[in-house]
Amino acid sequence: MLIHRMSANFGKLQGETLELNEGLNILQAPNETGKSTWCAFLVAMLYGINSRERDKSGFIAEKNRYAPWQGGTMLGRLDCRADGAELSLLRATRRASSPMAEFRALYTGTGTLVPELTGENCGEKLLGISREVFERSAFIRQAGLPISQDAELERRIAALITSGEEGTSYSEAAETLKKQLNRRRHNKTGQLPALEGELRELEQKIAHAEALARSCGESQQRVRELEERKAALSEELAHHQHWEALQKRQSLEGAETAAREAQARYEEIRRRAEQDRIPEMDAIGRLRGAIVNLGTVRRSVEKARQQRDEAAKALLRAEAAVSESPFAGQTAEQAVREAASSPAVHVSPWKEVAVFFAGLAAAGGAFMLLSSRISTLDGIWNYLPWGVSAGIVLAGTLLARLVHRHEVSAARLSALVKRFGTSDPGAIAAMAEEYRTLVEQQETARVESERCSAAAEGLHASLTANEQAILLEIRRFAPTAFDLSTADELLRGCAQRRRELSTSEAALREAKMRLELLQGNSGGEENASLPQDLRPPLRRREVVEEALASLNTSLERERSAADQLSGELRSAGDPIVLRSAAGALRQKIAALEEEYAAIRLAMDTLDQANTDLQNRFSPALGRRVGEIFADLTGGAYDAVVLDRALRLSAAPAGDSQYRDTGFLSAGTTDQLYLATRLAICEMVLPDEKQVPIVLDDALANFDDERCRRALNWLKEEAKHRQILLFTCHSREADFFAGDGEVFVQRLTNGAEKV
Repeated sequence: MLIHRMSANFGKLQGETLELNEGLNILQAPNETGKSTWCAFLVAMLYGINSRERDKSGFIAEKNRYAPWQGGTMLGRLDCRADGAELSLLRATRRASSPMAEFRALYTGTGTLVPELTGENCGEKLLGISREVFERSAFIRQAGLPISQDAELERRIAALITSGEEGTSYSEAAETLKKQLNRRRHNKTGQLPALEGELRELEQKIAHAEALARSCGESQQRVRELEERKAALSEELAHHQHWEALQKRQSLEGAETAAREAQARYEEIRRRAEQDRIPEMDAIGRLRGAIVNLGTVRRSVEKARQQRDEAAKALLRAEAAVSESPFAGQTAEQAVREAASSPAVHVSPWKEVAVFFAGLAAAGGAFMLLSSRISTLDGIWNYLPWGVSAGIVLAGTLLARLVHRHEVSAARLSALVKRFGTSDPGAIAAMAEEYRTLVEQQETARVESERCSAAAEGLHASLTANEQAILLEIRRFAPTAFDLSTADELLRGCAQRRRELSTSEAALREAKMRLELLQGNSGGEENASLPQDLRPPLRRREVVEEALASLNTSLERERSAADQLSGELRSAGDPIVLRSAAGALRQKIAALEEEYAAIRLAMDTLDQANTDLQNRFSPALGRRVGEIFADLTGGAYDAVVLDRALRLSAAPAGDSQYRDTGFLSAGTTDQLYLATRLAICEMVLPDEKQVPIVLDDALANFDDERCRRALNWLKEEAKHRQILLFTCHSREADFFAGDGEVFVQRLTNGAEKV
């Protein structure tokens, strides 16, 4: 068989197609890209999907595991060449419970059906082997490399090394013989133990036949005695029933009285509550909660008032600081301007006038003196007195001006010192800036004081309004509530009365329930005829009932024993007949014992034949496995043996000690399993069918050298059959790069030939 292509809507494969060539196909793809899904798809196309499989713990059925991930139905197509014909296998899903159950086999390129192929026999017809043999030989997965025993594989191997018939299997024949053996005897079950037990029972009947009559008479006498005692106990129990009925009637009357009294109490308390307009518990709880909240608001008011007083004190301190400043009464801008300007002063002009007139007097005197001295002179000298006089007047004027300026400056300094305590302009400017700060602090304190006052007033107003609203609501049912403490006390009293009402209501319900229970237990029985002077029983009812129950059990047992003895007497019959029946049973037992011995001998013979078969099969298979294993390991191991359960052991080259797979590395173990699988393929796969070999990451644990050897071996084997090697590594593709005899694809983003 040669597979050309596969198209799948299967698991994560959504309408993808895989093209294949004859010989060795290397299909490289990373993990999670669908390699194992392609392998499972190939098996499903050939052998179908078992729709009866169910999910189990740690196991997902194929029909669920490979349901299309993106929705849609499971379907596929496989184009191949088989038995010299080009075929197209198509599987589709008509019902979700039977995925890929709709099967058609066509001659490729035509609509002609292949009549001999069905969905059930397709794989076996095309490959010549059953699904079990295919999965244990040619379908090689990394997780399924070890070989397990299977009836189908046994038949195939037996056919190859014996007569060529595949209709027999040691395990099935042994199982059939074992069932026949167990049917006759298995521990204490089977035909032989049953007949032996029947014989023992029959012998007991014969041995005790004479004693049955005596035992039956004694049993019937005991039955009569027990019936008399039962009548006495029944009468005593009836007395108990009458007494209990009387007690029930009295209890019922008491319960009726208690229910009436509870009803009256409840009605009285409810009437008074309605008359006093007692509110419901939720209203009481709401009002009491509101009173509690008023306490919180009152504390908030006190806190707001404290903040208001603190703000007022801070405002007074700020105003006092502003008042103590030399700039008090001015704005900050006025203070800054005043600090930057000189103070206005008033200086008396008399000193200036006196100096001026003194200069005039000095000028007049100088003029008269000089006039008298130079009267005899002519020319320019005649103007000298006038010039001197004018100079004296000018000097006097200047002196008077200087005196005035000195007086003004002294007055200003005196005014600055008097007003600010200093005449330093910088210090006065600092005082002005400090005054500006004090004014700002005063304004801030004023704003904060107004805010705190408003907040305190608002909270107080809210407190007052809420308090009045609560008191107003409470006075609707408690007119004397004019303060919160009185209101809270009244609310507690209302709550107490509501609790009394609830308690009385609960007591009423309990009384009614008890009355209904007693009425139900009375069953409507009429007890009026019971005598009131009925005396109480001497013993407790439980004692009488227990004694009666025990007596009934004994009576039933005695009656059953008497009936059984009577039946045995009727059925036992003549002892001669019984001995004859016992003889027939012994003959049956002897015949079954002979059959049991014959079946045991057949099983031993079959086991010896299977051992001989294994001794013929295992060495041949072991030799071939050893040859392939030696090729794969480069001669590191040269001998392999298999036991009857197909367990493997290998001997290193030059060492006669065989080692179980548990002593080998994971990679070497996988190589040993692969060699075994390949040897089994050579032995069990029909040569004429050229069954393809599928390997799913079977070389994952191989090192590079042994991987190279395995690839060379597979390439040689691919000359005789198609081989599909799915791998997640790139080394296989790299190894065959440029080799025209090997078809390499990368499946990462769809098939890509390398």
